[in-house]
Amino acid sequence: MQKQKTNSIERGPIVAIMGHIDHGKSTLLSYIRKNTEPLNEAGDITQHISAYEVEHISKEGKKHIITFLDTPGHEAFCGIRRRGASVADVVVLVVSAEDGVKPQTLEALSSIKNSKTPFIVAINKIDKPDANIERTKQNLVENEIYIEGYGGDIPAVALSAKSGKGVPELLDMIILVAEMESLTGDPTVPAQGIVIESNRDIQKGISATCIIKNGTIEKGMYITSGTASAPVRIMENFLGKSIDKASFSKPIKIIGWDELPLVGNTFESYKTREEAREKIEKAKIIKDAEQNQENKSGYENCDGSSTNNIPIIIKADTGSSLEALISEIKKLTTDRVSAHIISSGIGTISENDVRLANGKEKAVIIGFNVKIDSPAKNLAERNEIEVKIFEIIYKMNEWLKEMLTTRTPKIKTAESLGTAKVLKIFSKVKDKQILGARVEKGVITLGSQIKIMRRDENIGEGKVRELQKQKVAVTEVDGGEFGTLIVANIEIAPGDYIESFVITEK
Repeated sequence: MQKQKTNSIERGPIVAIMGHIDHGKSTLLSYIRKNTEPLNEAGDITQHISAYEVEHISKEGKKHIITFLDTPGHEAFCGIRRRGASVADVVVLVVSAEDGVKPQTLEALSSIKNSKTPFIVAINKIDKPDANIERTKQNLVENEIYIEGYGGDIPAVALSAKSGKGVPELLDMIILVAEMESLTGDPTVPAQGIVIESNRDIQKGISATCIIKNGTIEKGMYITSGTASAPVRIMENFLGKSIDKASFSKPIKIIGWDELPLVGNTFESYKTREEAREKIEKAKIIKDAEQNQENKSGYENCDGSSTNNIPIIIKADTGSSLEALISEIKKLTTDRVSAHIISSGIGTISENDVRLANGKEKAVIIGFNVKIDSPAKNLAERNEIEVKIFEIIYKMNEWLKEMLTTRTPKIKTAESLGTAKVLKIFSKVKDKQILGARVEKGVITLGSQIKIMRRDENIGEGKVRELQKQKVAVTEVDGGEFGTLIVANIEIAPGDYIESFVITEK
């Protein structure tokens, strides 16, 4: 039987760097890139996805090209990390030799397992005084990360991202794992892949960073992602240099989209405009159907209860930041208050955003790594629209939690103070009744509200106007018999019970 001809050839691996915040992911990537430049991100926290190509010469002297994704470690970027795992061929899970396994380590591990992506554990910071490699390995096993030599087959490499010790061994291990996966691609077909970042620039327009998983894309072709599309006229590599052609495993930036493609969506490329248009029309039909279904579902709570909705408008610098913000805001919803996102987008806060916020219920505008233009700022000040701009997502999270707490509607509850049995009615003039009673539980206090109970049913309410114990005026009675003046519209009878209570707000 003749073997079927194939155009598939070996391709370089796409590698995601994942792990807990401050365990050295960006430092590791910087060393691999031979780049000692600072992160230039607020709070030295990676808050965007970046993609880089690195050339590595293996022990055998063979040249390999590896594409690295730097995925954020902060918990707000869980969605981005999930995407990082799904687009990657191999994942490097960074764990500090000082701290061991942390919550976001396990979160990243869950993403890796769900995507069924092979991974390597990088035990970092072995140069630190408190580093303990053996303890870290035991900690990995305790968290069901079974590395080689400890009951499992997951490769583990000890290293220092700062000094570079162990980094060549990590790169060799990445190549070995990738070879075991037999990664191939067909350079003769139109490119397909994943959108990992999107951005709107005032001067350049809409751009998207994409990772090619298969095929080749050239200038003159057309690219689509969901309902967004672009002619491939301006294409850049990861260094920002203009290129005419790119193939699998490469990160590219396409500039000139007609709308912002959603981060995490797949993309396809086509040789003709007609093919691209046909794909877009199909995508629009699907989107309209989904939108109609969403509109039918409505916004009511499942249990029919009402929630105090605080309208919010979000503007972010990139698509991944926007996704993370929306994810964080949704987490803060409770049964009594929620932040209802009425609009979200990429780019500068504009007059249109402020006008939208100045509705029947004034919305709060949240910006992330964006500016507000002067006309919008003036309009917001005139209309007393609150605009908050943040550079670090957990700072926004803290502020939003506090804001929602202050706006949470208070629930009034009746707190029982005591119960007394009515023994005798002395007089009744209009709504004023003088009676004798005996405390059976708690205290009866002067000025408190009372419930009037008859045969275990609440028949009305009143108020304690006067209180006497052995003919002496008192402010409360905590036992025995007493006399009282009750103001109530219900006629009280011997045998009834009065329950003293206060209204509290929680």
